[in-house]
Amino acid sequence: MMWLQTLLLLGLVGCLLDACSGHSSDDEIFWKKFLSRRHYQRVSEKRAAPTPAAGKVPKTRSAASKPAGGSDSALDCPPLGLETLKIDDFQLHASSMRHYGLGPHRGRLNIQGGLYEDDMYDGGWCAGRSDPLQWFEVDARRLMKFTGVVTQGRSSLWLSDWVSSYKVLLSNDSHSWVTLKNGSRDLIFSANREKEIPVLNLFPKPVVARYIRINPRSWYASGGICMRVEIMGCPMPDPNNYYRRRNEVTTTDNLDFRHHSYKEMRQLMKVVNEMCPKITRIYNIGKSYNGQKLYAIEISDNPGEHELGEPEFRYTAGSHGNEVLGRELLLLLMQFMCQEYLSGNTRIRRLVDETRIHLLPSINPDGYEKASEAGSELSGWSLGRWSQDGLDIHHNFPDLNSVLWEAEARRWVPRKFHNHHVPIPDWYRSTNATVAVETRALVSWMEKIPFVLGGNLQGGELVVTFPFDRTRSVTALREATPTADDHVFRWLAFSYASTHRLMTDGNRRVCHTDDFTKEDGTINGALWHTAAGSMNDFSYLHTNCFELSMYVGCDKFPHETELPEEWENNRESLLVFMEQVHRGIKGVVRDVQGKGIANAIISVEGINHDIRTASDGDYWRLLNPGEYRVTVRAEGFSVSSKVCAVGYDIGASSCDFVLGRSNLSRIREIMQKFNKQPISMRQRLRQRRLLDT
Repeated sequence: MMWLQTLLLLGLVGCLLDACSGHSSDDEIFWKKFLSRRHYQRVSEKRAAPTPAAGKVPKTRSAASKPAGGSDSALDCPPLGLETLKIDDFQLHASSMRHYGLGPHRGRLNIQGGLYEDDMYDGGWCAGRSDPLQWFEVDARRLMKFTGVVTQGRSSLWLSDWVSSYKVLLSNDSHSWVTLKNGSRDLIFSANREKEIPVLNLFPKPVVARYIRINPRSWYASGGICMRVEIMGCPMPDPNNYYRRRNEVTTTDNLDFRHHSYKEMRQLMKVVNEMCPKITRIYNIGKSYNGQKLYAIEISDNPGEHELGEPEFRYTAGSHGNEVLGRELLLLLMQFMCQEYLSGNTRIRRLVDETRIHLLPSINPDGYEKASEAGSELSGWSLGRWSQDGLDIHHNFPDLNSVLWEAEARRWVPRKFHNHHVPIPDWYRSTNATVAVETRALVSWMEKIPFVLGGNLQGGELVVTFPFDRTRSVTALREATPTADDHVFRWLAFSYASTHRLMTDGNRRVCHTDDFTKEDGTINGALWHTAAGSMNDFSYLHTNCFELSMYVGCDKFPHETELPEEWENNRESLLVFMEQVHRGIKGVVRDVQGKGIANAIISVEGINHDIRTASDGDYWRLLNPGEYRVTVRAEGFSVSSKVCAVGYDIGASSCDFVLGRSNLSRIREIMQKFNKQPISMRQRLRQRRLLDT
């Protein structure tokens, strides 16, 4: 009779919920606020812009995944947070496990396994036995209105394990369980047919409980019982707030916290431009494979022009179309900077007045459309990652590392080959090269604007990586491969990671397999995993720009209810990293007439990597605090050196140079002026001998 009592209790809770619907508790108001944020949408409506139809679901989901009798409102309930780690390891339980690395704490949607099987970080929960008595359990620690379950198989390079059907059981005390039924029979849900594609099953009706169990009934014949799971549900009103999530983060910023389609993104950028027309400018750097423009917004006190002595900074996101969090963070950042500038925030005003900032939120809009069509919980780990023609845009740049390292091996550097501005091979620029149109647009953009510092926002981890991303040893999969500016890169990476709410938190759980908190939330890219042709390496070797990758969240495509907290996690980091563009030395290289000298080479003693001046003769060299001997060379001018000091406070130290014409350059000018050719020393000796005779 225990099961009957539990069933009556569940029904009673549902009745109480209906009866108390006129009484909104703090929790209920909290979630209603999350699900109804449309601040910038309302602004757009005032400008007669098109808006989504009433009642539109925030994220598109496959209709095939919706069971008969399922409610549309069920889709409004967000995931509990197995993937985002809001559900901690102690809330996950199982009937058995093969070993610790395949324990219930690993049964999280989209969690990735390592290269090696049977270690501490395998890709899912696997039962110790293959029989219908196994179960995977989640303790929500409060009453929830459960609406559905998302499942995957085990993440593994070598093995195939997944569950093909399961039952769902619920409880309020973890002792008495009630099985979801279809009439009088137990309801059996169809699950996965392979291990990677997520499958969503919505319940016929939402069910209220604290505990939920998944009981596998069938599985892949050549494998075992292995799952990765996410649970969909809304928290129930709780007057005592006893089960309110620990360390819950809310935001006071009045921003548009939702996912934006391509059209909505463009409209939002337009709204920001109309709100702050004096400091913003919208432009595009090219088009995607499908013809969608790659829009960027410039934020500066004089948009549209490069100002002498003002550094250029860039943030990019969405090179992998399914890593959506970075895209939304940049859309939030442009809103925030516009609002704070108008409100008189001195920090933001100083940043805008002294920096030319470029934000490119979606490098791969074609890939984003694929991922967003599936939705945040159903896009999996890789849907939409690549460009429309199947290329990884972030690693589609020319491999200049090999070119430089070969020149160094032949001892051509620096006499025959420069240690900077390494030229792009001719084959890469040919029309037949396997290069994405988005990558070509990025290369052109990077060559056109004299960027000093840049960050590309990625997803799926919590770490900041810095060059080099490729190992010198061809056979090494992981190997520390530092640049000549390793100390500067380490500081830049730490400036972002240390101000992020979670990256350096030693108590947080690892996203997948690597604990980056041991290295203060940063790592050399090649030490993590080697990859040729990265955007970071190309930027460092071909331009003046120091580029880093920020992996801003474990969940590549978080539910939009998570966006306010993710914004709070990253907001300070985004601002602090931008401010680092003003660290080091800056100056202008001029001739004696005061005209700026373009393409002059700036060398710092002890650092085997040079930079060059922009078209107006100005330059910016990122350096850590200290004293440096700086040497400037330019064709046709004499060499000049001086000692420049860098302080600890934000603000680059001025270090200007005036170069005089070299003697050889003057002789050539005179010869050219009088249309005469230089006479070699041998010819002069012959003339003297003839005169003597």
